[in-house]
Amino acid sequence: MLSRIYCDYLMPSQLSMYERVVSAAQQAGYTQTSVRGYFDLLCKRQGPLDKVLVHRHDIDTDLRTTRKLFEIEKRHGITSSFYFRLSTLDFALMQEIEDFGSEASYHYEEVATYAKLNKIKDPTTLRSRMAEIRSTFAANFACIEQRLGKKMRTVASHGDFVNRRLKISNVEILADASLRESCGIACEAYDRTFLESFDIYITDRPAPQYYFPMSPVEALRGHARICLLTHPRQVETNWKENTKDNLQRLYEGMVW
Repeated sequence: MLSRIYCDYLMPSQLSMYERVVSAAQQAGYTQTSVRGYFDLLCKRQGPLDKVLVHRHDIDTDLRTTRKLFEIEKRHGITSSFYFRLSTLDFALMQEIEDFGSEASYHYEEVATYAKLNKIKDPTTLRSRMAEIRSTFAANFACIEQRLGKKMRTVASHGDFVNRRLKISNVEILADASLRESCGIACEAYDRTFLESFDIYITDRPAPQYYFPMSPVEALRGHARICLLTHPRQVETNWKENTKDNLQRLYEGMVW
């Protein structure tokens, strides 16, 4: 509990650390790009890719810090991917991201949402409703794409407490090849072949660890192809958004 309070309300901003990562990668000669940009490089490559850092941001909460991350990347002229949940959609910001050359797309969670809305606590029952869940995903995807006015070619699954408890990932939605084709989704950020193309996959963690399995700066010294996943909440505290999210999580757990 003390650790959670520190991370949500007292942790010093890590924005300068993120900018140091970007600067260090530039100095080391890395191409810094989005999931979409990297996927395109993989499709076009004639040989092994060298010195690529893929930046992926999952926007679970906190659009204020999302904007700050984007501004850092604009200053350094690099691109990245920002995946927005239904609860964090900001089409003005998403359009800015796309206009700059970065990627704004969908951080989907229809499996977990369906389980919570219907109070389903059995994974077998939940999987039996997958056709309905996939239909909801397709509708949400099409609506976001239409409002954004851009083709979304990659998506990333969100991880909810319901997914962890039931041991069923939102990724299972896209196990249907026909759904992928109809939506025009070329890559899911957790696709095995996509992840296996990296030398190392780094995700942020709550303080005091910050990164797992190692810091991005350390990874730059010995890894050519790096994927770095960050969440605004782990970069900077936002009292209002963190309190709102904590209360929502508590309410959902009690109701479910």
